[in-house]
Amino acid sequence: MSASYQHLALAEVKPGMILSDVLLDKQGQVLLPQGAVLTAATIALLPRHGIVTLAVLHQGDAPGQQAPDATLVQQRLARLFRKNEIDDPHDWATGILRRYIEDFRLGREIER
Repeated sequence: MSASYQHLALAEVKPGMILSDVLLDKQGQVLLPQGAVLTAATIALLPRHGIVTLAVLHQGDAPGQQAPDATLVQQRLARLFRKNEIDDPHDWATGILRRYIEDFRLGREIER
């Protein structure tokens, strides 16, 4: 997420809004890429995939227009990884994944 975002109920989403993150279905399949511009037809199809809320860019934001808010990124990652401990020695792969995602979203150089 390269700009500030908000979570909206599907009923509040309007055509022309931009996704702030990749949209996945319940099985983890990509439905729409980050930065996709939503159309009325796309919005109408989302309930079929169990989508009830969307993370969209704030009105007037454009991808890359402002620096990402580290607090928002941390909150989102805490939600995504809520069932995992970042420093669990038995689940080191999840910790590495979380750090890669954090670096990517904050625009930091990813160490290899």
